[in-house]
Amino acid sequence: MLTQYIILFCYFAILFGIGFLASKKIKDLADFYVGGKKLGYWVVAFSARATGESGWLLLGLTGMGAMVGVKAFWVVVGEVLGVAVAWLYLAKPFKRKSDQFGAITIPDYLASRFRSQTHGLRILAATALSVFVIIYVSAQIDATGSAFESFLGWNYYVGTLVGFAIVVVYISTGGFVAVAWSDLFQGLIMICGLLCLPVVAWIASGDTFATILDGLEQRDPALLNIWGTGGFSWMNLFSVTSFLMIGLGFLGSPQIFIRFMSIKDEQEIDKGTWVAIVYTLLSTGAAVAIGILGRYMLTVAGDVTTDILGNGGQDVLPMLVDHLLPATLIGVYMAAVLSAIMSTIDSLLVVASSAITRDFYQQIFNPTVKADALVGISRKVTLAMALIALAIAVTVAVLTPERTIFWFVIFGWSGIAATFCPTIILSLFWKGFTEAGAKAAMIAGFLGVPAFKFWMPAIPVIGPYVDAVSELPPAFLASLLAALVVSKMTKK
Repeated sequence: MLTQYIILFCYFAILFGIGFLASKKIKDLADFYVGGKKLGYWVVAFSARATGESGWLLLGLTGMGAMVGVKAFWVVVGEVLGVAVAWLYLAKPFKRKSDQFGAITIPDYLASRFRSQTHGLRILAATALSVFVIIYVSAQIDATGSAFESFLGWNYYVGTLVGFAIVVVYISTGGFVAVAWSDLFQGLIMICGLLCLPVVAWIASGDTFATILDGLEQRDPALLNIWGTGGFSWMNLFSVTSFLMIGLGFLGSPQIFIRFMSIKDEQEIDKGTWVAIVYTLLSTGAAVAIGILGRYMLTVAGDVTTDILGNGGQDVLPMLVDHLLPATLIGVYMAAVLSAIMSTIDSLLVVASSAITRDFYQQIFNPTVKADALVGISRKVTLAMALIALAIAVTVAVLTPERTIFWFVIFGWSGIAATFCPTIILSLFWKGFTEAGAKAAMIAGFLGVPAFKFWMPAIPVIGPYVDAVSELPPAFLASLLAALVVSKMTKK
Protein backbone atom coordinates (compact mmCIF):
# COMPACT_ATOMS: atom_id res chain seq x y z
CA MET A 1 0.00 0.00 0.00
CA LEU A 2 2.88 2.38 0.79
CA THR A 3 4.24 1.90 -2.73
CA GLN A 4 0.90 2.91 -4.22
CA TYR A 5 0.80 6.08 -2.13
CA ILE A 6 4.33 6.99 -3.19
CA ILE A 7 3.41 6.61 -6.87
CA LEU A 8 0.29 8.71 -6.43
CA PHE A 9 2.29 11.35 -4.57
CA CYS A 10 4.72 11.56 -7.49
CA TYR A 11 1.83 11.78 -9.95
CA PHE A 12 0.21 14.64 -8.07
CA ALA A 13 3.56 16.37 -7.64
CA ILE A 14 3.99 16.40 -11.42
CA LEU A 15 0.51 17.90 -11.84
CA PHE A 16 1.25 20.64 -9.33
CA GLY A 17 4.56 21.28 -11.05
CA ILE A 18 2.78 21.71 -14.38
CA GLY A 19 0.31 24.11 -12.77
CA PHE A 20 3.11 26.16 -11.20
CA LEU A 21 5.11 26.44 -14.42
CA ALA A 22 1.99 27.27 -16.42
CA SER A 23 1.08 30.06 -14.00
CA LYS A 24 4.23 31.90 -15.09
CA LYS A 25 2.83 32.10 -18.63
CA ILE A 26 -0.53 33.61 -17.69
CA LYS A 27 -0.48 37.29 -18.65
CA ASP A 28 -4.06 37.89 -19.82
CA LEU A 29 -7.44 36.26 -20.26
CA ALA A 30 -6.55 34.70 -23.62
CA ASP A 31 -3.61 32.93 -21.95
CA PHE A 32 -5.84 31.67 -19.14
CA TYR A 33 -8.62 30.35 -21.39
CA VAL A 34 -6.97 29.30 -24.68
CA GLY A 35 -3.23 29.25 -23.95
CA GLY A 36 -2.71 32.37 -26.04
CA LYS A 37 -3.63 30.29 -29.14
CA LYS A 38 -0.05 29.06 -29.36
CA LEU A 39 -0.28 25.33 -28.61
CA GLY A 40 1.18 22.57 -30.79
CA TYR A 41 -0.61 19.58 -32.26
CA TRP A 42 0.66 16.93 -29.82
CA VAL A 43 -0.59 18.90 -26.83
CA VAL A 44 -3.92 19.78 -28.45
CA ALA A 45 -4.58 16.26 -29.80
CA PHE A 46 -3.85 14.57 -26.47
CA SER A 47 -5.71 17.26 -24.55
CA ALA A 48 -8.80 16.94 -26.75
CA ARG A 49 -8.82 13.17 -26.43
CA ALA A 50 -8.10 13.07 -22.70
CA THR A 51 -10.88 15.60 -22.14
CA GLY A 52 -13.30 13.71 -24.38
CA GLU A 53 -12.83 10.38 -22.59
CA SER A 54 -12.83 11.01 -18.82
CA GLY A 55 -13.53 8.41 -16.12
CA TRP A 56 -16.18 7.15 -18.50
CA LEU A 57 -13.42 5.44 -20.50
CA LEU A 58 -11.52 3.58 -17.77
CA LEU A 59 -14.43 2.81 -15.46
CA GLY A 60 -17.59 3.22 -17.54
CA LEU A 61 -16.61 1.71 -20.90
CA THR A 62 -14.59 -1.12 -19.36
CA GLY A 63 -17.67 -1.90 -17.25
CA MET A 64 -19.86 -1.89 -20.33
CA GLY A 65 -17.48 -4.34 -22.02
CA ALA A 66 -17.87 -6.63 -19.02
CA MET A 67 -21.66 -6.38 -19.03
CA VAL A 68 -22.55 -6.57 -22.75
CA GLY A 69 -19.41 -8.02 -24.36
CA VAL A 70 -18.61 -7.38 -28.02
CA LYS A 71 -21.71 -5.19 -28.44
CA ALA A 72 -19.71 -2.46 -26.68
CA PHE A 73 -17.45 -2.22 -29.75
CA TRP A 74 -20.24 -0.18 -31.37
CA VAL A 75 -19.20 2.58 -28.95
CA VAL A 76 -15.66 2.34 -30.35
CA VAL A 77 -16.98 2.76 -33.89
CA GLY A 78 -19.10 5.73 -32.88
CA GLU A 79 -16.25 7.47 -31.10
CA VAL A 80 -13.76 6.97 -33.93
CA LEU A 81 -16.25 8.31 -36.48
CA GLY A 82 -17.07 11.33 -34.30
CA VAL A 83 -13.42 12.22 -33.70
CA ALA A 84 -12.53 11.72 -37.38
CA VAL A 85 -15.33 13.99 -38.63
CA ALA A 86 -14.50 16.68 -36.05
CA TRP A 87 -10.80 16.83 -36.93
CA LEU A 88 -11.10 16.27 -40.69
CA TYR A 89 -14.05 18.52 -41.50
CA LEU A 90 -14.88 20.88 -38.63
CA ALA A 91 -11.60 21.85 -36.96
CA LYS A 92 -10.14 24.03 -39.73
CA PRO A 93 -13.28 26.06 -40.51
CA PHE A 94 -13.85 26.62 -36.81
CA LYS A 95 -10.24 27.65 -36.20
CA ARG A 96 -10.37 30.04 -39.17
CA LYS A 97 -13.59 31.73 -38.06
CA SER A 98 -12.75 31.93 -34.37
CA ASP A 99 -9.42 33.58 -35.21
CA GLN A 100 -11.16 35.95 -37.58
CA PHE A 101 -13.54 37.00 -34.80
CA GLY A 102 -10.83 37.13 -32.12
CA ALA A 103 -12.96 34.78 -30.03
CA ILE A 104 -11.60 33.14 -26.86
CA THR A 105 -14.84 31.41 -25.75
CA ILE A 106 -17.63 29.57 -27.57
CA PRO A 107 -20.25 32.26 -26.75
CA ASP A 108 -17.70 34.79 -28.10
CA TYR A 109 -17.62 32.90 -31.37
CA LEU A 110 -21.41 32.60 -31.63
CA ALA A 111 -22.05 36.27 -30.83
CA SER A 112 -19.54 37.32 -33.50
CA ARG A 113 -20.74 34.79 -36.07
CA PHE A 114 -24.30 36.15 -35.96
CA ARG A 115 -23.28 39.80 -35.43
CA SER A 116 -25.50 39.90 -32.36
CA GLN A 117 -26.85 43.34 -31.50
CA THR A 118 -28.05 42.20 -28.07
CA HIS A 119 -26.67 39.93 -25.38
CA GLY A 120 -29.45 37.33 -25.75
CA LEU A 121 -27.45 34.74 -27.65
CA ARG A 122 -24.40 35.15 -25.41
CA ILE A 123 -26.51 34.81 -22.26
CA LEU A 124 -28.25 31.71 -23.58
CA ALA A 125 -25.02 30.02 -24.66
CA ALA A 126 -23.18 30.85 -21.44
CA THR A 127 -26.09 29.70 -19.26
CA ALA A 128 -26.56 26.39 -21.08
CA LEU A 129 -22.82 25.78 -21.04
CA SER A 130 -22.54 26.46 -17.32
CA VAL A 131 -25.47 24.20 -16.36
CA PHE A 132 -24.45 21.09 -18.28
CA VAL A 133 -20.74 21.53 -17.62
CA ILE A 134 -21.43 21.53 -13.89
CA ILE A 135 -23.47 18.32 -14.29
CA TYR A 136 -20.66 16.76 -16.33
CA VAL A 137 -18.04 17.81 -13.78
CA SER A 138 -20.16 16.38 -10.97
CA ALA A 139 -20.17 13.02 -12.78
CA GLN A 140 -16.38 13.11 -12.95
CA ILE A 141 -16.09 13.99 -9.26
CA ASP A 142 -18.36 11.03 -8.54
CA ALA A 143 -15.98 8.83 -10.57
CA THR A 144 -13.05 10.14 -8.51
CA GLY A 145 -14.64 8.95 -5.29
CA SER A 146 -15.39 5.56 -6.85
CA ALA A 147 -11.79 5.25 -8.05
CA PHE A 148 -10.28 5.88 -4.62
CA GLU A 149 -12.82 3.51 -3.08
CA SER A 150 -12.10 0.70 -5.58
CA PHE A 151 -8.30 0.94 -5.65
CA LEU A 152 -7.36 2.01 -2.14
CA GLY A 153 -10.40 1.08 -0.08
CA TRP A 154 -11.01 4.69 0.95
CA ASN A 155 -14.38 5.97 2.00
CA TYR A 156 -16.15 7.22 -1.16
CA TYR A 157 -16.71 10.72 0.22
CA VAL A 158 -13.11 11.13 1.39
CA GLY A 159 -11.87 10.13 -2.06
CA THR A 160 -14.25 12.59 -3.67
CA LEU A 161 -12.99 15.48 -1.55
CA VAL A 162 -9.31 14.65 -2.09
CA GLY A 163 -9.65 14.40 -5.87
CA PHE A 164 -11.69 17.59 -5.96
CA ALA A 165 -9.07 19.52 -3.96
CA ILE A 166 -6.18 18.39 -6.16
CA VAL A 167 -7.85 19.48 -9.40
CA VAL A 168 -8.96 22.85 -8.06
CA VAL A 169 -5.46 23.74 -6.85
CA TYR A 170 -3.58 23.17 -10.08
CA ILE A 171 -6.26 24.44 -12.44
CA SER A 172 -6.81 27.69 -10.54
CA THR A 173 -3.13 28.52 -10.82
CA GLY A 174 -2.26 27.60 -14.40
CA GLY A 175 -5.53 27.88 -16.34
CA PHE A 176 -5.74 26.41 -19.83
CA VAL A 177 -1.97 26.01 -20.25
CA ALA A 178 -1.84 23.84 -17.15
CA VAL A 179 -4.87 21.91 -18.39
CA ALA A 180 -3.41 21.26 -21.84
CA TRP A 181 0.05 20.17 -20.69
CA SER A 182 -1.33 18.05 -17.85
CA ASP A 183 -3.68 16.44 -20.38
CA LEU A 184 -0.68 15.45 -22.50
CA PHE A 185 0.99 13.89 -19.47
CA GLN A 186 -2.21 12.20 -18.31
CA GLY A 187 -3.16 11.06 -21.80
CA LEU A 188 0.15 9.20 -22.11
CA ILE A 189 -0.47 7.44 -18.80
CA MET A 190 -3.99 6.47 -19.89
CA ILE A 191 -3.06 5.03 -23.27
CA CYS A 192 -0.12 3.05 -21.88
CA GLY A 193 -2.23 1.58 -19.09
CA LEU A 194 -5.08 0.65 -21.41
CA LEU A 195 -2.90 -1.02 -24.02
CA CYS A 196 -0.83 -3.05 -21.57
CA LEU A 197 -3.58 -4.52 -19.39
CA PRO A 198 -5.36 -6.70 -22.02
CA VAL A 199 -2.01 -8.19 -23.05
CA VAL A 200 -1.10 -8.94 -19.43
CA ALA A 201 -4.55 -10.43 -18.80
CA TRP A 202 -4.40 -12.72 -21.82
CA ILE A 203 -0.92 -13.96 -20.94
CA ALA A 204 -1.89 -14.45 -17.30
CA SER A 205 -4.97 -16.46 -18.24
CA GLY A 206 -2.80 -18.98 -20.12
CA ASP A 207 -5.75 -19.72 -22.43
CA THR A 208 -6.08 -19.62 -26.18
CA PHE A 209 -8.42 -17.24 -27.96
CA ALA A 210 -10.83 -20.12 -28.69
CA THR A 211 -10.88 -21.14 -25.02
CA ILE A 212 -11.69 -17.60 -23.94
CA LEU A 213 -14.56 -17.44 -26.44
CA ASP A 214 -15.94 -20.74 -25.13
CA GLY A 215 -15.71 -19.47 -21.58
CA LEU A 216 -17.56 -16.27 -22.42
CA GLU A 217 -20.30 -18.24 -24.16
CA GLN A 218 -20.74 -20.35 -21.03
CA ARG A 219 -21.14 -17.23 -18.93
CA ASP A 220 -23.61 -15.60 -21.34
CA PRO A 221 -23.95 -16.28 -25.09
CA ALA A 222 -25.03 -12.67 -25.60
CA LEU A 223 -21.47 -11.55 -24.76
CA LEU A 224 -20.39 -12.74 -28.20
CA ASN A 225 -23.36 -11.33 -30.14
CA ILE A 226 -22.72 -7.94 -31.74
CA TRP A 227 -26.43 -7.09 -31.31
CA GLY A 228 -26.63 -8.19 -27.68
CA THR A 229 -29.17 -10.42 -25.93
CA GLY A 230 -31.54 -12.07 -28.39
CA GLY A 231 -29.61 -11.07 -31.50
CA PHE A 232 -30.99 -8.59 -34.01
CA SER A 233 -34.26 -6.92 -33.04
CA TRP A 234 -35.74 -3.44 -33.29
CA MET A 235 -35.00 -2.83 -29.62
CA ASN A 236 -31.37 -3.89 -30.03
CA LEU A 237 -31.08 -1.78 -33.18
CA PHE A 238 -32.14 1.30 -31.19
CA SER A 239 -29.66 0.37 -28.47
CA VAL A 240 -26.82 -0.01 -30.98
CA THR A 241 -27.80 3.34 -32.49
CA SER A 242 -27.36 4.97 -29.09
CA PHE A 243 -23.84 3.53 -28.88
CA LEU A 244 -22.94 4.79 -32.35
CA MET A 245 -24.39 8.24 -31.72
CA ILE A 246 -22.15 8.86 -28.70
CA GLY A 247 -19.73 10.22 -31.30
CA LEU A 248 -22.10 13.13 -32.02
CA GLY A 249 -20.69 14.82 -28.95
CA PHE A 250 -17.37 15.43 -30.71
CA LEU A 251 -19.00 17.54 -33.42
CA GLY A 252 -19.11 20.86 -31.61
CA SER A 253 -18.95 20.36 -27.84
CA PRO A 254 -17.25 23.43 -26.34
CA GLN A 255 -14.74 21.49 -24.23
CA ILE A 256 -13.47 19.84 -27.44
CA PHE A 257 -13.66 22.82 -29.80
CA ILE A 258 -11.89 25.16 -27.42
CA ARG A 259 -8.84 22.99 -28.23
CA PHE A 260 -9.17 23.85 -31.92
CA MET A 261 -9.35 27.49 -30.92
CA SER A 262 -6.12 27.17 -28.92
CA ILE A 263 -3.99 25.44 -31.57
CA LYS A 264 -1.23 27.47 -33.22
CA ASP A 265 -2.40 27.26 -36.85
CA GLU A 266 -4.26 25.10 -39.37
CA GLN A 267 -1.14 23.14 -40.30
CA GLU A 268 -1.00 21.85 -36.74
CA ILE A 269 -4.55 20.55 -37.17
CA ASP A 270 -3.41 18.39 -40.11
CA LYS A 271 -0.70 16.86 -37.93
CA GLY A 272 -2.95 16.35 -34.94
CA THR A 273 -5.78 14.68 -36.85
CA TRP A 274 -4.24 11.22 -37.05
CA VAL A 275 -2.86 11.43 -33.53
CA ALA A 276 -6.41 11.97 -32.28
CA ILE A 277 -7.97 9.24 -34.45
CA VAL A 278 -5.38 6.58 -33.62
CA TYR A 279 -5.50 7.47 -29.92
CA THR A 280 -9.29 7.07 -29.92
CA LEU A 281 -9.25 3.73 -31.72
CA LEU A 282 -6.58 2.23 -29.46
CA SER A 283 -7.88 3.56 -26.15
CA THR A 284 -11.57 2.74 -26.60
CA GLY A 285 -10.88 -0.65 -28.21
CA ALA A 286 -8.54 -1.58 -25.36
CA ALA A 287 -11.10 -0.45 -22.76
CA VAL A 288 -13.76 -2.79 -24.16
CA ALA A 289 -11.23 -5.64 -24.36
CA ILE A 290 -10.32 -5.11 -20.69
CA GLY A 291 -13.98 -5.40 -19.71
CA ILE A 292 -14.49 -8.59 -21.71
CA LEU A 293 -11.33 -10.24 -20.35
CA GLY A 294 -12.27 -9.14 -16.84
CA ARG A 295 -15.67 -10.80 -17.20
CA TYR A 296 -13.91 -14.00 -18.31
CA MET A 297 -11.30 -14.03 -15.54
CA LEU A 298 -13.27 -12.71 -12.57
CA THR A 299 -16.65 -14.43 -12.96
CA VAL A 300 -17.97 -17.92 -13.63
CA ALA A 301 -21.17 -19.20 -15.22
CA GLY A 302 -24.17 -18.47 -13.02
CA ASP A 303 -22.68 -15.46 -11.24
CA VAL A 304 -24.69 -12.26 -10.89
CA THR A 305 -22.18 -9.98 -12.58
CA THR A 306 -23.13 -6.78 -10.76
CA ASP A 307 -22.68 -8.51 -7.39
CA ILE A 308 -19.03 -9.12 -8.29
CA LEU A 309 -18.08 -6.28 -10.64
CA GLY A 310 -20.30 -3.53 -9.24
CA ASN A 311 -23.02 -1.38 -10.81
CA GLY A 312 -22.60 -1.48 -14.57
CA GLY A 313 -19.48 -3.62 -14.14
CA GLN A 314 -17.51 -0.45 -13.35
CA ASP A 315 -15.23 -2.17 -10.82
CA VAL A 316 -13.84 -4.53 -13.46
CA LEU A 317 -10.66 -2.58 -14.18
CA PRO A 318 -9.63 -2.05 -10.52
CA MET A 319 -10.40 -5.70 -9.73
CA LEU A 320 -8.49 -7.00 -12.75
CA VAL A 321 -5.50 -4.84 -11.90
CA ASP A 322 -5.55 -6.05 -8.30
CA HIS A 323 -5.88 -9.66 -9.52
CA LEU A 324 -2.97 -9.49 -11.96
CA LEU A 325 -0.41 -6.89 -10.96
CA PRO A 326 2.02 -6.15 -8.14
CA ALA A 327 1.45 -3.18 -5.81
CA THR A 328 3.78 -0.89 -7.75
CA LEU A 329 1.78 -1.22 -10.96
CA ILE A 330 -1.53 -0.94 -9.13
CA GLY A 331 -0.42 2.55 -8.18
CA VAL A 332 0.32 3.33 -11.82
CA TYR A 333 -3.17 2.20 -12.86
CA MET A 334 -4.70 4.23 -10.09
CA ALA A 335 -2.87 7.22 -11.57
CA ALA A 336 -4.21 6.27 -15.03
CA VAL A 337 -7.80 6.26 -13.80
CA LEU A 338 -7.35 9.57 -12.01
CA SER A 339 -5.73 10.93 -15.18
CA ALA A 340 -8.84 10.11 -17.18
CA ILE A 341 -11.08 11.76 -14.64
CA MET A 342 -9.05 14.84 -13.79
CA SER A 343 -8.13 15.64 -17.39
CA THR A 344 -11.84 16.12 -18.00
CA ILE A 345 -12.66 17.96 -14.78
CA ASP A 346 -9.95 20.57 -15.32
CA SER A 347 -10.94 21.17 -18.94
CA LEU A 348 -14.61 21.54 -18.14
CA LEU A 349 -14.01 23.91 -15.26
CA VAL A 350 -11.97 26.21 -17.51
CA VAL A 351 -14.80 26.21 -20.08
CA ALA A 352 -17.45 26.91 -17.44
CA SER A 353 -15.35 29.60 -15.78
CA SER A 354 -14.88 31.33 -19.13
CA ALA A 355 -18.66 31.42 -19.66
CA ILE A 356 -19.22 33.21 -16.35
CA THR A 357 -16.18 35.51 -16.29
CA ARG A 358 -15.77 36.44 -19.95
CA ASP A 359 -19.32 36.19 -21.25
CA PHE A 360 -21.36 37.35 -18.27
CA TYR A 361 -19.12 39.48 -16.09
CA GLN A 362 -16.99 41.21 -18.74
CA GLN A 363 -18.98 41.27 -21.98
CA ILE A 364 -22.37 42.06 -20.44
CA PHE A 365 -21.88 43.83 -17.11
CA ASN A 366 -18.31 45.23 -17.02
CA PRO A 367 -16.97 45.75 -20.57
CA THR A 368 -14.30 48.20 -19.35
CA VAL A 369 -12.79 45.92 -16.71
CA LYS A 370 -9.05 45.32 -17.09
CA ALA A 371 -7.74 41.92 -18.16
CA ASP A 372 -5.48 41.62 -15.10
CA ALA A 373 -8.53 41.74 -12.83
CA LEU A 374 -10.34 39.12 -14.92
CA VAL A 375 -7.68 36.47 -14.38
CA GLY A 376 -8.13 36.75 -10.62
CA ILE A 377 -11.89 36.68 -10.94
CA SER A 378 -11.64 33.61 -13.19
CA ARG A 379 -9.81 31.69 -10.47
CA LYS A 380 -12.53 32.52 -7.94
CA VAL A 381 -15.29 31.55 -10.36
CA THR A 382 -13.52 28.25 -11.08
CA LEU A 383 -13.52 27.42 -7.38
CA ALA A 384 -17.17 28.39 -6.95
CA MET A 385 -18.34 26.24 -9.88
CA ALA A 386 -16.24 23.32 -8.66
CA LEU A 387 -17.93 23.54 -5.26
CA ILE A 388 -21.36 23.46 -6.89
CA ALA A 389 -20.37 20.38 -8.92
CA LEU A 390 -19.06 18.72 -5.75
CA ALA A 391 -22.39 19.33 -4.00
CA ILE A 392 -24.30 17.79 -6.92
CA ALA A 393 -22.01 14.74 -7.00
CA VAL A 394 -22.47 14.06 -3.30
CA THR A 395 -26.24 14.59 -3.54
CA VAL A 396 -26.56 12.15 -6.46
CA ALA A 397 -24.42 9.59 -4.61
CA VAL A 398 -26.71 9.77 -1.59
CA LEU A 399 -29.99 9.69 -3.52
CA THR A 400 -29.13 7.14 -6.26
CA PRO A 401 -26.63 4.55 -5.02
CA GLU A 402 -27.57 2.32 -7.97
CA ARG A 403 -26.27 4.86 -10.53
CA THR A 404 -23.52 3.90 -12.98
CA ILE A 405 -20.63 6.10 -14.03
CA PHE A 406 -21.30 5.37 -17.71
CA TRP A 407 -24.81 6.81 -17.79
CA PHE A 408 -24.18 9.62 -15.28
CA VAL A 409 -21.39 10.91 -17.53
CA ILE A 410 -23.41 10.35 -20.70
CA PHE A 411 -26.21 12.61 -19.41
CA GLY A 412 -23.86 15.57 -18.96
CA TRP A 413 -22.09 14.78 -22.25
CA SER A 414 -25.44 14.61 -24.07
CA GLY A 415 -26.63 17.91 -22.63
CA ILE A 416 -23.56 19.78 -23.87
CA ALA A 417 -23.61 18.03 -27.25
CA ALA A 418 -27.32 18.48 -28.02
CA THR A 419 -27.22 22.14 -27.00
CA PHE A 420 -24.13 23.16 -28.97
CA CYS A 421 -23.19 20.67 -31.70
CA PRO A 422 -25.99 21.35 -34.23
CA THR A 423 -25.48 25.09 -33.71
CA ILE A 424 -21.71 24.90 -34.24
CA ILE A 425 -22.03 22.69 -37.34
CA LEU A 426 -24.65 24.88 -39.02
CA SER A 427 -22.78 28.08 -38.11
CA LEU A 428 -19.77 26.81 -40.06
CA PHE A 429 -21.50 25.63 -43.22
CA TRP A 430 -24.94 27.26 -43.65
CA LYS A 431 -25.10 30.91 -44.62
CA GLY A 432 -28.87 30.93 -44.06
CA PHE A 433 -28.51 30.09 -40.37
CA THR A 434 -29.96 32.96 -38.33
CA GLU A 435 -29.43 34.11 -34.77
CA ALA A 436 -33.04 33.21 -33.94
CA GLY A 437 -32.41 29.75 -35.39
CA ALA A 438 -29.32 29.37 -33.20
CA LYS A 439 -31.28 30.32 -30.09
CA ALA A 440 -34.07 27.89 -30.98
CA ALA A 441 -31.54 25.11 -31.59
CA MET A 442 -29.83 25.59 -28.23
CA ILE A 443 -33.12 25.76 -26.34
CA ALA A 444 -34.45 22.63 -28.07
CA GLY A 445 -31.24 20.70 -27.38
CA PHE A 446 -31.05 21.96 -23.79
CA LEU A 447 -34.64 20.93 -22.99
CA GLY A 448 -34.56 17.84 -25.17
CA VAL A 449 -31.99 15.99 -23.08
CA PRO A 450 -33.99 15.86 -19.81
CA ALA A 451 -37.20 15.33 -21.82
CA PHE A 452 -35.87 12.27 -23.65
CA LYS A 453 -34.08 11.01 -20.55
CA PHE A 454 -36.83 11.28 -17.93
CA TRP A 455 -40.24 11.97 -19.52
CA MET A 456 -40.43 10.35 -22.94
CA PRO A 457 -39.40 6.83 -21.76
CA ALA A 458 -42.56 6.76 -19.63
CA ILE A 459 -44.85 7.01 -22.69
CA PRO A 460 -46.53 3.68 -23.51
CA VAL A 461 -45.39 1.77 -26.62
CA ILE A 462 -42.69 4.21 -27.81
CA GLY A 463 -41.15 4.81 -24.37
CA PRO A 464 -38.98 1.68 -24.27
CA TYR A 465 -37.54 2.51 -27.70
CA VAL A 466 -36.74 6.07 -26.62
CA ASP A 467 -35.04 4.67 -23.54
CA ALA A 468 -33.02 2.23 -25.67
CA VAL A 469 -31.77 4.90 -28.07
CA SER A 470 -30.87 7.20 -25.10
CA GLU A 471 -31.30 10.95 -24.92
CA LEU A 472 -28.57 12.29 -27.23
CA PRO A 473 -29.77 11.24 -30.74
CA PRO A 474 -33.38 12.51 -30.41
CA ALA A 475 -32.31 15.70 -28.57
CA PHE A 476 -29.66 16.34 -31.25
CA LEU A 477 -32.29 15.86 -33.96
CA ALA A 478 -34.74 18.16 -32.16
CA SER A 479 -32.05 20.86 -31.96
CA LEU A 480 -31.24 20.46 -35.65
CA LEU A 481 -34.89 20.67 -36.72
CA ALA A 482 -35.50 23.74 -34.56
CA ALA A 483 -32.51 25.45 -36.18
CA LEU A 484 -33.73 24.68 -39.70
CA VAL A 485 -37.36 25.66 -39.16
CA VAL A 486 -36.76 28.88 -37.22
CA SER A 487 -33.96 30.01 -39.54
CA LYS A 488 -36.25 29.56 -42.55
CA MET A 489 -38.97 31.54 -40.79
CA THR A 490 -36.65 34.41 -39.77
CA LYS A 491 -34.38 34.62 -42.81
CA LYS A 492 -34.13 38.17 -44.15
